[in-house]
Amino acid sequence: MAIYTKEEARKILEKALSFSKADTCEINLSGYNSGNIRYARNTVSTSGYSSNQSLAVQSSFGKKSGTATIDEFDDASLEKVVRRAEELAQLSPENPEFMEPLGPQIYDESITYSESTANITPEYRAEVASSSIVPAAAKDVTAAGFLNDSAGFSAMINSKGLFAYNQSTDLEFTVTMRTNDGTGSGWVSRDFNDVNKFDAEEAAKTAIDKAVLSREAKAIEPGKYTVILEPAASADLLRNMFRSLNARSADEGRSFMSAPEGKNKIGEKIVDERVNIYSDPLHPEVPTATWNGEGQPIKKTSWIENGVVKNLAYDRFWAKEKGVEPVPFPSNAIMAGGDASLEDLIKSTKKGILVTRLWYIRSVDPQTLLYTGLTRDGTFYIENGEIKYPVKNFRFNESPIIMLNNLETLGKQVRINGNLIPYMKVRDFTFTSLSDAV
Repeated sequence: MAIYTKEEARKILEKALSFSKADTCEINLSGYNSGNIRYARNTVSTSGYSSNQSLAVQSSFGKKSGTATIDEFDDASLEKVVRRAEELAQLSPENPEFMEPLGPQIYDESITYSESTANITPEYRAEVASSSIVPAAAKDVTAAGFLNDSAGFSAMINSKGLFAYNQSTDLEFTVTMRTNDGTGSGWVSRDFNDVNKFDAEEAAKTAIDKAVLSREAKAIEPGKYTVILEPAASADLLRNMFRSLNARSADEGRSFMSAPEGKNKIGEKIVDERVNIYSDPLHPEVPTATWNGEGQPIKKTSWIENGVVKNLAYDRFWAKEKGVEPVPFPSNAIMAGGDASLEDLIKSTKKGILVTRLWYIRSVDPQTLLYTGLTRDGTFYIENGEIKYPVKNFRFNESPIIMLNNLETLGKQVRINGNLIPYMKVRDFTFTSLSDAV
């Protein structure tokens, strides 16, 4: 059994900590149970189940640290792994940025665990696969998908008196539908903590409809277009912007958030005033653990407010260097949206492009966050409020900063990869060339 209760985890961790002879010691214990099913060519190809648990000890003498791991938790094994971590610490060079472990902390109770998700059965996974394969075959479409569900826990203790524990569940699903004539492709992705929010039939239908609608795409000239970005498309660009929310890289002149004279852009307006981005571990749609790997409490934090940079993440070392309070890096990203549905955005568009998702994204200029990549799995031309026909995929050159300064409309939020991102209508999105790939 890989999932330990809070009391069981504490007992193991306290026992391991009792063997420590180091100046400071931090011990992490984690485990998970995970099941999956994979299908391709309208046939299930693999299914599986895994269970694992691991304990990691970091022992420190002064600024010298060593880490060792083990997956056996009897007394002899626990003492052995602690001794090994101490041996490695004595052999290690000093870390000039070493920070002593935190003392006791107070955490909010997380909402990341769903009993229904933890109890998913092989029969349920088979039903999800069937809900893709059967309707796909009826529409002359071939399905390829993957479902993975997991339940797990993480816990930590240290020699300064800190103890933290969290249980969580997760479900991730993706499916690609390809028309059997090879000219159309559709795709969806879904992820939830609670399986009761997942509708496998709806997801499959969305991908099938996109595949059928994208048959025999037409070529149109590249250029600057008004685009409607589905959340899966914009999230891939925004994710790169989220990574720039780091004070140290900004202060050292290594990121978009850098400003002249070793400063950063906190307090500067960088995007449209309608852009509000925050993180919140207790948001009911995208909950996360309420503490991070250092044992810091994670709270609701505003990062961009009315287009202005409000916060950057400060790790404990850099916060000490700058004489400020540490700000943990966000555990999720929530971008405020509007009331418009995808259908509303299409109806309000005189001429534009609907983009399902982007892929093969590569950095062009880190200082301006300029990226290039390709559209994929459903790109459509819109005219006078209607989808007129599918178009061939484009290569794009675009920055999420420029994109968020060219906002026309924010639509409803959708969960994607543990974040909440709205549909967006953006003007002057730059497509540079065509791609023949379907």
